[in-house]
Amino acid sequence: MDQERLNIVMFTNTYTPHVGGVARSVQGFAKQYRQLGHRVLIVAPAFSDMPEYETDVLRVPALQQFNGSDFSLVLPVSGLLSDALDKFDAQIIHAHHPFLLGMTALRIARFRNVPLVFTHHTLYEQYTHYVPGNSPTMQQFAIALATHYGNLADLVFAPSESTARLLQQRGVQTAIEIVPTGVELERFAQGDGRGFRKGLNIPSKAFVVGHLGRLAEEKNLSFLATSVAEFIVQYQSQYGRHKKHIPKTCFLLIGTGPAEELVVDIFHRAGLSEQLFRAGTMTPDQLADAYDAMDVFAFASKSETQGMVISEAMACGVPVVALDASGTRELIVDQINGRLLNNQCCVDFAEALQWIARQPALHRLALSHAARKTAEQLSMAHTADQALHHYRKLIQQKSSLPGKSDHLLRQLLDLIKTEWMIIEGIASAAGGSIVAGHSPHKLFADH
Repeated sequence: MDQERLNIVMFTNTYTPHVGGVARSVQGFAKQYRQLGHRVLIVAPAFSDMPEYETDVLRVPALQQFNGSDFSLVLPVSGLLSDALDKFDAQIIHAHHPFLLGMTALRIARFRNVPLVFTHHTLYEQYTHYVPGNSPTMQQFAIALATHYGNLADLVFAPSESTARLLQQRGVQTAIEIVPTGVELERFAQGDGRGFRKGLNIPSKAFVVGHLGRLAEEKNLSFLATSVAEFIVQYQSQYGRHKKHIPKTCFLLIGTGPAEELVVDIFHRAGLSEQLFRAGTMTPDQLADAYDAMDVFAFASKSETQGMVISEAMACGVPVVALDASGTRELIVDQINGRLLNNQCCVDFAEALQWIARQPALHRLALSHAARKTAEQLSMAHTADQALHHYRKLIQQKSSLPGKSDHLLRQLLDLIKTEWMIIEGIASAAGGSIVAGHSPHKLFADH
């Protein structure tokens, strides 16, 4: 069984060219599986600027930039999907979201009697501001939806230990295995930070605080930008009294999103516009250069299940300053490979950046070495092997416990229909509509 080549279908609501953790996770695992000889079919939304030619990627129609976000809203799936799956002969269905294409994955897995794996990538309650009528009720609905879906799956992958504990506390009774998204160590080992700095006119001797990711509200960017600006002001004030020519301090921001102008405004009001360098969206091949241009990686999000960008930065030898949260506490050892802060305080965060900046060269080298060692424990080769081991065990078991799926599936669909009608009512009262022309019954009947 261990040598058997598997046919794996992955369903994801986000994929290239969308830039985000889930899209990169799906892409990374699929690449590793294929290198090992397995077949992978990815079912994902269509995007206007998606690649013209793709191998084993099936795109389904979707509404773009749902409610002002950079996400897509998948429309009812046609018979094309059934034809493709008939030819593919799937042995594992892997859902990367509990809604939209996740519902499609669930129905197909049950219809074809194929094991369903669900990776709980996201703390969905942190993203309800993208839905009209955001409220504590919507946040509870998001939690309930993901929990119900987890209990319908045959196996749940949690990207970190703290996420696994949280899912159990919320009532997920399906078996949970910890399978983080791995890092392609080879890709991040040879970054050209000097060349990257030169391309953006960042001085070669500058102390660079960096951040990479989707620039959105749930990433806590207002706090992050304020903290970095405070650090730069402190650094200049402290060292400017003693040195005529102190190294320039900069904030290197990689990514795009609705919160980008918020960061720009914070730096403008602090009089630091010239020390903010924006590089926009990077291709996968450019990421190593971007990380290598940084002296420290700053991360303030509390909505992650796994800090993928943290492990990538560490793979480039970059120490990390971050808030203690799910997805960060498993990676950062305070004062060993970075700084881990218990409280969300701008002054404390700025001081932690100062701590990194004022370390002697040998200690900075030790921080870099420890960061690389941490990343080595999360190689993509290792995490993909873990996932494949669990796939094979599920295939041997054939299916979930008898009688489990029908009752819970009916319960989940009823929950979604009810909440969808509430959302439609709120949106209509506000003069808007979530998906014009699609009733909750039709939308979920097709998923």
